[in-house]
Amino acid sequence: MPAMRCLRLGATALLAMLCFAVISRAHGQASLSVLPVKQIAPGLYVHQGQHKDFDDADYDGDIANIGFIVGQEAVAVIDTGGSYDVGLALRNAIGKVTALPVRYVINTHVHPDHILGNAAFADSGAKFVGHERLASAMYESQDSYLRNAPVPRAAGVANRIVLPEIAVSRQTTLDLGGRRLTLQSWSPAHTTTDLTVYDEASQTLWAGDLLFVQRTPSLDGEVNGWLAAIDTLKRSPAAHVIPGHGAVPANSKVAWDKVRHYLQVLQGDVRQSIKTGGDIEAAMREAAASEKKNWSLFDVTNRRNVNLLYPKLEWE
Repeated sequence: MPAMRCLRLGATALLAMLCFAVISRAHGQASLSVLPVKQIAPGLYVHQGQHKDFDDADYDGDIANIGFIVGQEAVAVIDTGGSYDVGLALRNAIGKVTALPVRYVINTHVHPDHILGNAAFADSGAKFVGHERLASAMYESQDSYLRNAPVPRAAGVANRIVLPEIAVSRQTTLDLGGRRLTLQSWSPAHTTTDLTVYDEASQTLWAGDLLFVQRTPSLDGEVNGWLAAIDTLKRSPAAHVIPGHGAVPANSKVAWDKVRHYLQVLQGDVRQSIKTGGDIEAAMREAAASEKKNWSLFDVTNRRNVNLLYPKLEWE
């Protein structure tokens, strides 16, 4: 910056520049981004991820719905995104809303688009929380997750897996100061590590990837367990339900029914393909084809679902 122009800057502007430089150095990057979030209910903020696939050339880790809840004393983060940069941008968004500390970082399941942003909160003093099986699942998956993770923009920053310190078996309650969160672990469903979070103050259920809206549901667990979880969660008194992907639905019961219908059609079509002697490639082309018009990223996700489901159903 030319010297004369620098002299024209007021004290306030200079102070702002100095503060920005200090924050930038603290996080090891030249500039900071702030993740856009929407306040769904008082003190509850959500960022809606994009409908992109992991294999897309421009995949940057920003595909999952993530966010945070602000209590009287502290903040709880619900999922952190699929890259260090997304996690850092979420942390910056929290700083724009409140100066309260992050007390908990809660992961709803093991998939990388929900957990790789944990690294941006590793020095925050927060406790990391997840399903009782999450730590082992993260440990087993870490090599492939880190190998395929988006490279952080900041020099000297490396992707890493941050394991949970608090394991949820069945149900537990966390307190943010005048704001209670009820965490529920589930039997194998979308994955083997699914966890939901219910915020009593706003009557909001964070469903994680047990609920997909618009984006094709992705199976990495057990269909029957997922269907059972849907039946239970559909009866929740929640005023708002936040899906793992897609917009917050105006009518959550309709959204649950759409996922249930897709899973039932998928399961039935794969069973029929096996019964009639069709091979897995034929099932990938044909199973749940009637559902294609209802979902985004159908072709790639549905093929993966059939690839996982077909061998299991062969041995029923």
